[in-house]
Amino acid sequence: MNSTTPTPPVTPPTPEAPRGGSGVRSFALYLSAAVLGGAAVLGGAAATGALDGGTTTIVRPSVGGSTTIPTSSGSALSVNEIYKRTGPGVVQITATVGGSTTGSGQSRPSGQSLGSGFVIDADGHIVTNYHVIENATSIKVRFSNDDTLTATLVGSDPSTDLAVLDVDSDSNALTPLSLADSKLVEVGDPVVAIGNPFGLERTVTSGIVSALQRNVQAPNGWSIDHVIQTDAAINHGNSGGPLLNSRGAVIGVNSQIETGGSGDGNVGIGFAVPSNTVDKVVEQILDAGKVQHAYLGVSAAEVTSEIAESYKLPVTEGLLVQTVADGSGAADAQLKAGTEQVVVAGQSFRVGGDIIVAADGKDVTSIDELRDVIGARKPGDKIDLKIYRGGEVKTVTVTLGQQPTTPSQ
Repeated sequence: MNSTTPTPPVTPPTPEAPRGGSGVRSFALYLSAAVLGGAAVLGGAAATGALDGGTTTIVRPSVGGSTTIPTSSGSALSVNEIYKRTGPGVVQITATVGGSTTGSGQSRPSGQSLGSGFVIDADGHIVTNYHVIENATSIKVRFSNDDTLTATLVGSDPSTDLAVLDVDSDSNALTPLSLADSKLVEVGDPVVAIGNPFGLERTVTSGIVSALQRNVQAPNGWSIDHVIQTDAAINHGNSGGPLLNSRGAVIGVNSQIETGGSGDGNVGIGFAVPSNTVDKVVEQILDAGKVQHAYLGVSAAEVTSEIAESYKLPVTEGLLVQTVADGSGAADAQLKAGTEQVVVAGQSFRVGGDIIVAADGKDVTSIDELRDVIGARKPGDKIDLKIYRGGEVKTVTVTLGQQPTTPSQ
């Protein structure tokens, strides 16, 4: 393997606006579903990747035997036990790519992108990141026994940075990993990451879940929701590898790192796409070869007590409609955007439009809650929105559309 050369640094993500209190959390987003939600572009983190020599690019924009590995219902496993059980299910992925520009506008030289992935079933399906195989003309998968197989792309989803590959292999030679329920993950839980950082095959690192409910930017500019933050060391080349819980089940796909503007290496802040998102995306890809994302077509700002009091709003909780996208379901349903630009606590937003207080029969007080409602639906589905227009309560039925390729469309 050639010596590695780091890729250029990536601008660190825009800080999230404060939650709760009197602060205003305002988003310029067009609400759509990234399977479990996802539309707010909060600025991405630097994703895993690096350059190898000048010929291999370790990518950056950053479900043994034929049966799935059982997870322990008793005490936690040691890192050594987790590695022995799951390591054979982790693979190295090499994608040959031509010169191109990524969905985020970054220039990508010709060569090979190197990342990680893991087996999810005995049929030879493998999960990895979309950015690992983006624009690939050929894909090779290397297993722990050094067997290298040609993989075909079953389908990919730039909006969640996930892809599914297929290899023709004897099921007895595969070690599928199981997916855990990421809703059960808690801050402080021990975790293990396995991947190929800087091309160093099947490297294991350990740490804890540092935070939950993060938002990071997908390669096409949309937002990925419910992301797991970890301090387990994740570096360039870990992209697409599993983040495992203490029982050896996958809770996320390692996808991005925050560098803090200090370079390319790990600083203790990594991000993994949650396993529940992975499960839904994989199901759609295996069923239809693609993933559909429902799209409402509004940008919104959360109502706070300060906003409600200052502008005599009829409610103290809900979502102020900021803009309505032309041609969207929200536009067809004649939702009204705010008309008066105001500033509260140093943040600008619009008042005078509709206030969404419930969607599909569920109260919504945050952007995340509305995204989750949309995320449970498909394009073409109808949902009822309970809104306040002035002092009058209305119910508006919206037909959800298909999420545009990028947020700017």
